[in-house]
Amino acid sequence: MKVIAVNGSPRKKWNTATLLQKALEGAKSVGAQTEIIHLYDLNFKGCISCFACKRKNSKNIGHCAMQDDLTNVLEKVLKSDVLLLGSPIYFGDVTAGIRAFLERLLFSNLSYNERHRSVFQGKLSSGFIYTMNVPEEFLKKVNYEEALFQTNKNLLQILGGPSEYMISTDTYQFDDYSKYEASMFDEKHKSQVKAEQFPIDCQRAFDMGVQLTNI
Repeated sequence: MKVIAVNGSPRKKWNTATLLQKALEGAKSVGAQTEIIHLYDLNFKGCISCFACKRKNSKNIGHCAMQDDLTNVLEKVLKSDVLLLGSPIYFGDVTAGIRAFLERLLFSNLSYNERHRSVFQGKLSSGFIYTMNVPEEFLKKVNYEEALFQTNKNLLQILGGPSEYMISTDTYQFDDYSKYEASMFDEKHKSQVKAEQFPIDCQRAFDMGVQLTNI
């Protein structure tokens, strides 16, 4: 069983990356081989609409034809059993890096033929971990559930397997709030959430890794 995590955060050792590592620990605990890829280490672009993946009798059907640092990563993902994704939420959406990754991965496997949603021949389960600075109560005021989280879950099912997601809210952004212009945030409250809630989120991520690996 091969499990690959793709970190869509620019930071390698903060909230998103930590939760992805916990999910990988969960997968490894039930025997999976694991790997994490940090997208911001790579030089790549999103889909350029070349349609090489849609040409009849093309060798690129199901594979993005672009050649850059993401090419080998996409091939690794397509040969894995579980894909774990992580992204902080910036201005109501995932990062540019994870969005470009999803364009390249999913469009090349999306079928344009009637009655066929996907050209992917395997079964790739997926889990998405979202982190955000806003509190959980904020999510009730905006339509993130359907507009983003559920939409990405549905899109990832193009890859033939089940998809799950989890959300970690009210995250601790800085190592020292006194160094930043951020008076709208209560550092005491943020520290409390980090101490009490984030360990729970880490366990949830671990459990996700176990569950997806055991499917």
